[in-house]
Amino acid sequence: MEIVMFLVPVMLILVVMGILLFSWAVKNGQYDDLEGPAHRILYDDDDDMIPDDARQNKAESPEDKPDQS
Repeated sequence: MEIVMFLVPVMLILVVMGILLFSWAVKNGQYDDLEGPAHRILYDDDDDMIPDDARQNKAESPEDKPDQS
């Protein structure tokens, strides 16, 4: 019976924290556009996402370079 006296206040604190977090998320617009990301994935982006300095050109690969010996 002593554990119930401990668990009930802990449960109430967790419920209040959950309600506060949910209300904060709604107030900050986290649930404004639920379908936008699902439709956005269908459109192809023309901009390259790989930076130029991270690209490997085919001619620069070690396999394609001629032997210097």
